[in-house]
Amino acid sequence: MNTVKLMIVDDHTVVRAGLRALLGSEPGVEVVAEASNGEDAVRQAGLVRPDLVLMDLQLGEGIDGVEATRRILELPEPPRVLVLTTYDSDADIARAIEVGAVGYLLKAGPPDELFRGIETAARGETALSPRVASRLMNRMREPTALSTREIEILELLAKGLSNRQIAKDLFISEATVKTHLVHIFGKLGVETRTGAVAAAVERRLIRMSD
Repeated sequence: MNTVKLMIVDDHTVVRAGLRALLGSEPGVEVVAEASNGEDAVRQAGLVRPDLVLMDLQLGEGIDGVEATRRILELPEPPRVLVLTTYDSDADIARAIEVGAVGYLLKAGPPDELFRGIETAARGETALSPRVASRLMNRMREPTALSTREIEILELLAKGLSNRQIAKDLFISEATVKTHLVHIFGKLGVETRTGAVAAAVERRLIRMSD
């Protein structure tokens, strides 16, 4: 295949250096840029015009990897974006895929998985870590799986928001929030907001904010 021009986005210098060293030995891949935060990633993507962006989700201060991905994909003739992160919650996976990421890999995976993922994503095909693919399949098969909206509400619950604040944040009515909470409690088998958050974190549906 043609050489893939790659940009690495990660807020840890050591991680970026490690990825650059690892990918430097891989034929067909050329690291053309690095960024340590979301805003710089968007700027460099427009200037350098890589073929593929390797995007972490947690980028310290400023916009996160999901928002950076969304903005990059709004650029003229945008590169493809492949997520490489430590997080595998349903909420993280759903958000990244919904904004247009072509794939989702985990940093804990072996180098060969990363190499294959880059090659697959560069072709415009979906690249998923086996663990991520398994979570997506299990979610589809599970009759009591939470919807994307219900997961969004759980994330806001975990931040301590009230029903009114959740309604305002999601542009829905308080009554709708209450209806969603009834469904969430039923699906998770809990009776309280605290219990719902605890169950969601335990099942890796959401993660507590760092």
